[in-house]
Amino acid sequence: MPIDPAVAIGATTGTTTFSWAESDVLLYHLAIGAGAKPGDFVSPAALRYTLDDAALQVLPSFAVVAPTFHATDPPPLDLPGCDINLAQVVHGAQSITLSGGAVPTSGSATLTTRITDIWDKGKAAVIWQEGTAVAPSGEELWRVRSSIFVRGEGGWGGDRGTNDAVALPERAPDAEATYAVTPQQALLYRLCGDRNPLHADPDFAKAAGFPAPILHGLCSYGIVLRTLTDELLGSDAAAVRSFTARFAGVVFPGETIRIQGWREGERIIGSASIAGGERDGSPVLADVVVGVG
Repeated sequence: MPIDPAVAIGATTGTTTFSWAESDVLLYHLAIGAGAKPGDFVSPAALRYTLDDAALQVLPSFAVVAPTFHATDPPPLDLPGCDINLAQVVHGAQSITLSGGAVPTSGSATLTTRITDIWDKGKAAVIWQEGTAVAPSGEELWRVRSSIFVRGEGGWGGDRGTNDAVALPERAPDAEATYAVTPQQALLYRLCGDRNPLHADPDFAKAAGFPAPILHGLCSYGIVLRTLTDELLGSDAAAVRSFTARFAGVVFPGETIRIQGWREGERIIGSASIAGGERDGSPVLADVVVGVG
């Protein structure tokens, strides 16, 4: 069968040594909408994302894309024991956990990734990977965990996995904001290392079952984290210790994302959905949790 859990689970999918510079951080922040609001070009809080001076900070979601930031080819899917088609794949969930301090504005690291779980959802398979990034000094910098949802590859009678749904508090959110996705947002974000044609090529998107190219899930992920950081953490990226979310729906360039957040002790629970238009209320991210420290 196209996916063989006996071969895949536990296999190392690669070790990558990579570097990043302040210019990469600036491009990433711009690609997730930093500096887009009126007045941001003179706002000290906004400029902490977009100006390479002593106050520059790094939103932790940058660490998710840093290993492939300079990639110019579509992401490969050469996973051990998994013969799958890129057109059938969507991002399922993503988490980033910092192991120590804030992500440096420049540096280098080695990321080692392995497949930890494969779930059989009947009409699809879910493949989970975990990676650990280590600095040249040997210091662990961060850990990432992600899943991909592979349509049409389930049904072999395997483990269906767990349900870690996060319930939203039964009260008004502590913060609510919207972000208008620009028509070129996906084209800008793809310069951060994800050249999957699903986000740029109309013909490829139609072949994959979408009426038009969709926004990268990780772009929505960054937009939501940046918004919650701005609204509930005083725009202090260093206050974020972890960020987890499940990709619950698609966003098309030109749509608006509604972000809500609730402070719950040492974490923020959030949600993201489409605001306005024919798809008003359609989910974007679910099970959103920001760890604060």
